Amino acid sequence: MRVSELRFSLADVAGVRLAVSPVNETVLSMWALANPLRYAVHLPWIDRARVTLRRPEVAARVRPLTELTWQGCPLPDFLTPAARPNVEMAEQLDQLAATPPAVVVKDLLATTARRPLGPFGLALLADPRGLLPQLVDAVRVWYDEAIAPDWPRIRALLDADVAYRAAQLAENGAGRFFEQLHPSLRWLGDRVVSDDPFERDFDLRGRGLTLNPTVFTERRVLWNLMEESVPAGAYPVRAVGTLWEATATPSGDPLARVVGPGRAALLHLLDRSSTTTDLARLTGMSAGNVSQHLAALHAAGLVGRSRQGRHVLYRNTDAAHVLLRASRGG
Repeated sequence: MRVSELRFSLADVAGVRLAVSPVNETVLSMWALANPLRYAVHLPWIDRARVTLRRPEVAARVRPLTELTWQGCPLPDFLTPAARPNVEMAEQLDQLAATPPAVVVKDLLATTARRPLGPFGLALLADPRGLLPQLVDAVRVWYDEAIAPDWPRIRALLDADVAYRAAQLAENGAGRFFEQLHPSLRWLGDRVVSDDPFERDFDLRGRGLTLNPTVFTERRVLWNLMEESVPAGAYPVRAVGTLWEATATPSGDPLARVVGPGRAALLHLLDRSSTTTDLARLTGMSAGNVSQHLAALHAAGLVGRSRQGRHVLYRNTDAAHVLLRASRGG
């Protein structure tokens, strides 16, 4: 089995951070589009995205991105830049557009060991300054057409994962954190060992490591480890199977007749800590309605709340568990 090793100093351990990357989701979504069987969990989105990509005006503008994201082949690192916390799509597109030509060339050449570059890739290699704007436009168009309509739902899942992982890191330390992040990772004192088809021995050299959850990878962590790039990794998000589902109150739920269907639906979901946006995605309610219901449940002593970074997490209290057991006949 091939492995990569990421060597950490104390400064690197302190520099581990988590963030959501809109560009990553936009770029990696092309893999799901190319291989629906492997990404069957995303079939509701894939069906819509394929219709979008069949529109000639979209296909033409997105072609540079399509060509550079063939399934199973390495991505040029500059195309999936490390994200800082709370970054927005426009800022990441500016970051992508500002990639130095020498970095574009080096990152493209690093992908050619497993497949040759296509026509756009070769043209970009020859004229990175002139053609990079076409690639940035392709990412922008694909985000606007295929990702933005579902971004609140995707973002809620990613934000919930960031809050959960940040709590793990604070409570358990780096070693346990990395081993819980994904089964392919192991912590060996001063390094992370990762099952990886691309064997690398990489020293972070005090630059830290940015970790971005993603809904569009499922088997391993995708590392961004070129010397010219900020070190980063995209790891599979938790609970991706819930992404395209809407959770309703169980039919005939007696608790709904007491507290109302909206509040009952939230109580059924709050056996694990969740954010307002995550609950809105799962229930189909607006974030405002969820907030009002949570405020009422908190005032009644049925829901507790805690802060993890910029996120407020909600969870059932013992009193809520008693009500749920009674309503379920337990």
